[in-house]
Amino acid sequence: MAKNYESEFTEFLKKYKTEHPDTEARQREGRARLWDKQIDPESQEGFRAGRLPQKPYVYQTN
Repeated sequence: MAKNYESEFTEFLKKYKTEHPDTEARQREGRARLWDKQIDPESQEGFRAGRLPQKPYVYQTN
């Protein structure tokens, strides 16, 4: 493959980002809203304590 080759998708992304310069900031904002959460250690302990052991052969119906 030639070193200067760029796929159509890469070209599309570059063009999109030049037309929409706030894209990366909006992505970071969305990630912060959905994934970057503070976890309460006390709640985590409660969730772990309430967990039931998984039975072997979980997909077996008999």
